[in-house]
Amino acid sequence: MPLIQDAGRFRESLAAWPVATFQPGEIVLAAGSSTGKLLILRRGAVGIVRDGTQIARVSEPGTVFGELALLLERPHTADVKALERSEFNVADAATLLSENPSALLYVAAILARRLDDANKALLDVKRQVEAGKPHEVIAKAVANVEEVLSSAGGREYVASWRIMPTV
Repeated sequence: MPLIQDAGRFRESLAAWPVATFQPGEIVLAAGSSTGKLLILRRGAVGIVRDGTQIARVSEPGTVFGELALLLERPHTADVKALERSEFNVADAATLLSENPSALLYVAAILARRLDDANKALLDVKRQVEAGKPHEVIAKAVANVEEVLSSAGGREYVASWRIMPTV
């Protein structure tokens, strides 16, 4: 039995959320800002930029943005920048997560997947260091950890919640 039994109802509820559209180059979320919004990617692609460096590219529909700022009660930690025309369903994060258990479980499952992926990637780095791998190999593994930690979704879980964009 799936953890979230009314996933279909949650996906359907997204249709009632406002949609925000961003053009290439526009900032979706700015590091240091506090929007209080939860955004779910409908279509498009964004870059996650931290300290001036793009550390991830995200294009998977259903990916969530803004959850860490809400749950940690602090400003956004990275810029999310549209790489192509991108659409998001947008909701007030605190209201949504306090009133919609399915949304809360959805975000929790994404965060759990991200943590699991990060643990695996970190273990890979540790093994490479212990094996004396070249700096370039270790640097690539560290970059993988960064991408996993900054990614707004867990690919396997998000794919099971795929939101079919409307044309």
